Amino acid sequence: MRASRLVTLLLLLQNRGSMTAQQLAGELEVSVRTVYRDTEALASAGIPLYGAAGHAGGYRLLDGYRTRLTGLTADEAQAAFLAALPGAAADLGLGGALATARLKLRAALPKELREHAGRIQERFLLDAPGWYGDADRTPYLAPVAAAVWERRAAALTYRRWRAPEEIERTVEPYGLVLKAGRWYLVAGGPSGIRTYRVDQVIGFRPLEEFAVPDGFDLAGYWTGYLAGFRARLHTGEARVRLTAEGARRLGVTPTDGRWTETLVPIESIDHAHGEFLRLGTDIEVLAPAELRDRIAATVRTLAARYGSPAE
Repeated sequence: MRASRLVTLLLLLQNRGSMTAQQLAGELEVSVRTVYRDTEALASAGIPLYGAAGHAGGYRLLDGYRTRLTGLTADEAQAAFLAALPGAAADLGLGGALATARLKLRAALPKELREHAGRIQERFLLDAPGWYGDADRTPYLAPVAAAVWERRAAALTYRRWRAPEEIERTVEPYGLVLKAGRWYLVAGGPSGIRTYRVDQVIGFRPLEEFAVPDGFDLAGYWTGYLAGFRARLHTGEARVRLTAEGARRLGVTPTDGRWTETLVPIESIDHAHGEFLRLGTDIEVLAPAELRDRIAATVRTLAARYGSPAE
């Protein structure tokens, strides 16, 4: 336990530069007294670790000092190689850098962990985009990513589904999110924080630098955005009967009988009409009446169309 903590402390200082004992204690979830003992142990072991007192003080490593990644466990090494997304890195113009970084990481690992990492690459592949449709063209991804990295505001021209279809806004790019193979820009503006699909950006011109508001957390914002999106998406519900197969396909727990009756959330009558037809005879819509009538009319049309041989 302590050995793992010492390696983590060392890597924290290597990656972040100077850190106070209080900051290290918070990261390691230990007391400040424990941090003092750990830094003394590292110094006694010959690690060039220095501490400075005062308001601007803290612990730091001698400039130029680097440790090899021998502190990685097998699971950590596997996770490092599994987490790499070559497609996403290539989209951002970092494909070559990712390949080089993975070579350096592999070279720094002990022989046993190199073998673990190699097996991960041989047996697992992350393919983020969905099955249907080509990947979205994102001609402005590189300048958008540069604005995010450099903290530069931008004049954005954006194509959306409702009128007016093309809008222009001045935005402050806070971050980029890759969701199901599609890039999204999270940006601040006069009306608050908004989310934009990068493949719908049709104009992008960087402007002056800006500062991200204190306390903004990209991961936290995205979690809240997804929750709100789902709440807005499912604004109604339908009462249906499902066979065991229909229940399985909708993620509903089936009952012991032949049919399972339940309420399911729906986005709209139009959307539910298409989704429920895909279940065929494994579903019967009981309510609302408008949805049941729409599906019945479609079934009658299909029966008439396929009731006679094709000409």
